[in-house]
Amino acid sequence: MNELRAIDRLDTAPRFTDQDAVRLNRRFRGSSTQEMLEGVIEDHLAGEVAVVSSFGAESAVLLHLIAQIDPGVPVLFLETGKHFPETLGYRDDLVERIGLKNLVNLYPCLGELETRDETGLRWSYDPDGCCELRKVRPLARAMAGYDASFTGRKAFQGGQRANLPRFEIDTSDSQGRLKINPLIDWDASRIEGYFIQHDLPRHPLVALGYPSIGCSPCTHKVAPGEDPRSGRWKGWDKTECGIHTPLTDEGELPPGYDPAF
Repeated sequence: MNELRAIDRLDTAPRFTDQDAVRLNRRFRGSSTQEMLEGVIEDHLAGEVAVVSSFGAESAVLLHLIAQIDPGVPVLFLETGKHFPETLGYRDDLVERIGLKNLVNLYPCLGELETRDETGLRWSYDPDGCCELRKVRPLARAMAGYDASFTGRKAFQGGQRANLPRFEIDTSDSQGRLKINPLIDWDASRIEGYFIQHDLPRHPLVALGYPSIGCSPCTHKVAPGEDPRSGRWKGWDKTECGIHTPLTDEGELPPGYDPAF
């Protein structure tokens, strides 16, 4: 059904425009996160919506907030084949604990893996290409069936995330999907307080020095006081996996993200 709907929409106008994002940001200015989520989900202001979750260090907060409104909202998890076993166990535990009813595991294309990463070591010499193969492309295929996605990005994480609005247009394609950042104005203390208030389970690797958790080969421990994301892609000039990487002013993917991969 999603595939057919996506095909029908290929030649239609973009779902949302920059003006739509501006209007939504204005509409929910001053609203709480809960009020905003209720408006978007219950009033269908963003059409068909899914959550994109890594089931990482802070993922439980957004997933719990959404589950309180509608536990049937699809939760998309990129099963890259490179996750820590602890992450997979945490995913299963969290789904059960907070009552999520629609977990969708997304896998890389087997044929692409066999031709583009036969040894499974592409991460060691081309991390952008590895992320493209195992994250960007599978998510793009899945998002064909949705109009918008919730992300767990927060401004305090820095980098490209520092000045993001609650609502923005996903510039990774031309379909005009919305990208919604409910926790963009939350800081670390508020995240911690929510974990405590709702007795949410912690990712087991956090206590071992991993405040930001991705695929195991490209995630390292972080010393106290360091940027939480400094352990991601250590030694590489890379801070994002690519699923949140915007297009250039010319409407193209940045260097390293080849759509013809």
